[in-house]
Amino acid sequence: MVAVSSVLLVFGLVTGLQFVNTDVLHENELGRILTPLGANFFDYFHKESLHRVSSKMNTECLTDMAEVANGISSQKVWALKMIDSWGFIPSGIFTGETFDLGNFDECLSIARVTEANRKIRGKYCFLIAKSIKIATCFPVSCFADDMTPLLNNIIQNKLNTNISIKISETSCQTNDREPWNVLTVFTIVILSVLSIIATLATLYDYFFCEDQSGIPIIVKSFSARANSRVLFRIVDNKSNPNVIECLHGIRCMSLIWVIFSHEFIFATTSPNLNMADLLKWAQKPLASFVLDGYFSVDSFFVLGGLLVSMIVLRTMEKSKGKLNPFMMYLHRIIRILPVVAMAILIYMTMMPVVSGGPMFKGGYHGTHFCARNWYWTLLFVQNYAVLNICLDHTWYLAVDMQLYIISPILLIAIYKWGKKAAAGICVLIVLLSGCLFATQMVNNYSLLIRNDDDDGVANKKLYLATHNHAAPWLIGFLFGYFLHLNRGKKFELSKLTVWSGWILSLAMLFTSIFALYPAGKFDSPPISVLAESCYYTLTRLAWPLAICWIIFACTQGYGGLANSFLSSPLWQPFSRLSYSMYVWHMLVQEVNSRNVRTTTYFSAYQMMLRFWRDFGNTLLMSYVLYLIIEAPLSGFDSLLRRRRESPPPSNLKLIADQSEETENQKPEIENLAVTQNRMNS
Repeated sequence: MVAVSSVLLVFGLVTGLQFVNTDVLHENELGRILTPLGANFFDYFHKESLHRVSSKMNTECLTDMAEVANGISSQKVWALKMIDSWGFIPSGIFTGETFDLGNFDECLSIARVTEANRKIRGKYCFLIAKSIKIATCFPVSCFADDMTPLLNNIIQNKLNTNISIKISETSCQTNDREPWNVLTVFTIVILSVLSIIATLATLYDYFFCEDQSGIPIIVKSFSARANSRVLFRIVDNKSNPNVIECLHGIRCMSLIWVIFSHEFIFATTSPNLNMADLLKWAQKPLASFVLDGYFSVDSFFVLGGLLVSMIVLRTMEKSKGKLNPFMMYLHRIIRILPVVAMAILIYMTMMPVVSGGPMFKGGYHGTHFCARNWYWTLLFVQNYAVLNICLDHTWYLAVDMQLYIISPILLIAIYKWGKKAAAGICVLIVLLSGCLFATQMVNNYSLLIRNDDDDGVANKKLYLATHNHAAPWLIGFLFGYFLHLNRGKKFELSKLTVWSGWILSLAMLFTSIFALYPAGKFDSPPISVLAESCYYTLTRLAWPLAICWIIFACTQGYGGLANSFLSSPLWQPFSRLSYSMYVWHMLVQEVNSRNVRTTTYFSAYQMMLRFWRDFGNTLLMSYVLYLIIEAPLSGFDSLLRRRRESPPPSNLKLIADQSEETENQKPEIENLAVTQNRMNS
């Protein structure tokens, strides 16, 4: 997910700043067109004879334009609004501003019935001059083909310049709301039904269920009261020695890193006043935390492999080696698939319903990809099947699901052959690392900022491919096996060993982030393909090993302040909500970034403000959708398990509090689907 963000951020920085070159617009040309375009246009139209313009526009547009021109001459407020809502040539194009959004709402508010009994309404469109976009406002009867020739006449004749411009019809908007299509109505109906059911279940729970132990399973599954109680429950870290408390903190910190990195994607597509400063920021050392933020994904893969190994091996030990892969897959699909399906519907349909603005034409940016490729996302093979993925960030779900599908083979092997199978997995890690190295070397692929791979093939083969992410997952899997073998054992380590472990792990973490700086950062010296291939291959091993040490040190009492921070009980509710937050955070970010009415300003401080705004909105939205979508799925999965299980053995408290399971669940093999569901954040 963050790898895609880094590539998109880089692409936005490189392409969005091409206009800074002074060759795009010469200074003498700028001086000629700084006069307000709207005033020039209507003044030109008013002075031209009708026979010169009548052949360039339809009759209705011609009539309405004449009415507007007369209204301007008569100083009518409604007509003056049409000029006032136009944009200007952006102030500061050499600092990166390529947008002037004018006044979107003023243009769309124009509605005037003239003396000729014609209703004139405003139509907001973008005028495009090379890479610059300027707001325009015309009567709704006029189309881009009507306006473009006239505007070119102004630019070429009156202002004596050869700059070619056009009006983008696809950018035009009016105050007419597009009618909801069948898919939008379907989405709203589903959300409404789920909300009503949750409300009724909550009311029943509150007024008729004084004894929570006797609440019906259906009511408990949908009750916001019951699900909130589970979500915000704080479990004493000392109540279960098998719980690895620091995983909550690692998971949540990684999610925060992901959301913060994604914030910068939308900064590159926003109408920034100073896009050039974003370019300067990207060349600073601290920018590596965003540009190389894809290591947060490897942390999730480590946690995913660890939990699969540790939890299922303990369950297999109790059941004498029995494992039902079909039920593993079924429970995981129940937990994951419906949320993804609902996400596709909401992303595709609800953005234009909940918001709008000059940058909002068309809604979600990947709507057309979802219309063509949605089924690959539901099959969790989109990272291989298509280049343009429906819901960009769901590539991670595909990779994690594919690794989960092969996990029963590894679990059975390691249960039967133990350390021999572990050695075989180590060999597999080496082979996969060699595959990554060879792929990058042979094809001369790069993921650096100056990557010339505009078609995204390098990103697809290097980063989205499951086999290139298997190494961190397998390292986590082996570490889970290690914890399984040594559960309850206390390792007595000397201070020298502990300090050496921490220094080495921190060195691997920070080297992974900063090793290439400033290589690939625009004007920096080039880096060889061999060096970059070694970097990407070795960091796939160094990062997960460092994460494993942190987990080991925290579980063994050598974590110090790190363990106190990562194991804080306050992470637990956030951790249970992490999957929902991952699924919905980019929806919130895109809505907020495209809902602007004026140009924005880029700075590290402003990005932090935007991050916390979007983070808070994501948290609230995730909580609501968790209550009506995800939590009921947990209850359904629990009901399915109860029907299939024999009477549960007593005193089996494996690592129940590592998941967000509902109070009615038995903390045994159920933890597998639950905790793995959470790892998909």
